Amino acid sequence: MTAQFTRADLDRRDAADPLRVFRDAFQLPENVIYLDGNSLGPLPKAAQTRLQDVVETEWGADLITSWNKHGWIDMPQRIGAKIAGLIGAAPHEVIAADSTSINLFKLLAAALRLRPDRRVIVTEETNFPTDLYIAQGLARHLGGDVELRMVARDKILDALDVDTAVVSLTHVDYRTGAMHDMADMTAQVQAEGALMLWDLSHSAGAVPVDLNDCGADLAVGCGYKYLNGGPGAPAYLFVADKHLAAFEQPLSGWMGHAAPFAFDPDYRPADGIAQALCGTPSILALAALECGVDLALKADPALIRRKSMHMGELFVALVEERCGEHGFALASPEVPEHRGSQICFRHPEGYAIMQALIARGVIGDFRAPDILRFGFAPLYLCYTDLWGAVDVLRDVMESGAWDDPAYRTKATVT
Repeated sequence: MTAQFTRADLDRRDAADPLRVFRDAFQLPENVIYLDGNSLGPLPKAAQTRLQDVVETEWGADLITSWNKHGWIDMPQRIGAKIAGLIGAAPHEVIAADSTSINLFKLLAAALRLRPDRRVIVTEETNFPTDLYIAQGLARHLGGDVELRMVARDKILDALDVDTAVVSLTHVDYRTGAMHDMADMTAQVQAEGALMLWDLSHSAGAVPVDLNDCGADLAVGCGYKYLNGGPGAPAYLFVADKHLAAFEQPLSGWMGHAAPFAFDPDYRPADGIAQALCGTPSILALAALECGVDLALKADPALIRRKSMHMGELFVALVEERCGEHGFALASPEVPEHRGSQICFRHPEGYAIMQALIARGVIGDFRAPDILRFGFAPLYLCYTDLWGAVDVLRDVMESGAWDDPAYRTKATVT
C-alpha cells in the first residue's frame, strides 16, 4: 500500500473510529506513543480501582475468609470462562493459571499421553524461544522416549509421520507478525493423526481466534500482551472438550486435586479443566487480568481486526513515504490478512534506532538480530499516533540522532 497521506486524513479516521471510546479506559502517559502493547499492554484504569479494593477490603479486612466470601477460589475458572469468549472456546474448556511456559509443559506432556503410540513433537525452528526451550526440556526429561523436531516454517507438514504426537506452533510469529492459517494447519496436522497445540500469546485480543471452529486440540496464551493483564499476568490454557475426559497433566498440585481441602495424601485429579491447575493462584494478578479481559470482551472482534489491518497498512505506507531512503526493509508479510497486529522492519542499526525512538516517546521494541517491532493495539491507539511515530522516526534518521553511542549499549531487556 503506497499512497500520499496527510495528518488531516488520519484525524478523519479517528473521528469515525467506532473503537475510539476505549482509549479513555486506559492510563496512557502524556507525550508517549505506545506501540508495544504486543509485549506489555498498558494499565486499564479499572484495574487500579479493583486492585485497591482487593488489597484494602478483601485481603486487608476480610483476610482468609475472602477465599469463600469474595470467590477467590473460583477465579481461575471464572476468568478462564471469560477468556474462552475471546478465543472461540466453550467456558469449561479454558482456565487461567500459571505462566505460558508452565502451561505449555503441561499440555505437551498431556499430548504425549493422549497419543501413547507416538513419540515426536514437531515445532517451528523460529518459534518463540520459551516454546522451544520447554519442548527441549520435556524431551530431555523423558530421555530417549521423545524426539523433538524443529523445522523450517515451510517444512512443518513435511516433518509429520506416523510417530508425530503433537505439533506445537505460535499462531502469530513474534519476530515478523507472520500468521499461520489456523484452520488449514490444524486440519492437515490432524489428518496425520497428530494433535494441534497453538500458542495464542501474540494473537488473542487483537486477532480473531476461533479454536472450536478450527477444531484445535490444545492451546496456551499469556495475559499481559493484548489482554492488558499487567506485567507477569497469569496465562491460560485450553483443552478441547473431546480430550477432557482423558486429559492428564503432569504437575499434579493440590489445586488440581478433586478435593483440595480434603488434604488427601493421594492425588485424585479434578474433573475437567480444573485438573490443569497446580498451585495456589495469585489473586492480585488474577484480579488485574480480569479487568483487562472484561475490556476486551466489550469490543467487537471484527472491528478490532479491521482497525488493526488498516493501521498496519497505513504505517507501512507512511514509513515508505517519509523514511523510504533510510534503509528500512519490511519484515512482516505484505498482505494484511497474513499478519497479526504488528509491523516489523529490518535495519542493520535497528537496536540504536529503537532506543532513539524510545528516548523521544515512541515506544516499540527490538528483536535480534535487526528487527524493529511496532505493535498495534486497536483499543487504545489512534490513527494519528501513526503519523506522530513516523514523524519521530524520520527526525531520528535525518538528524542522525540514532548514531549516539548511548543508544548502542544493550540493555538487559530489549
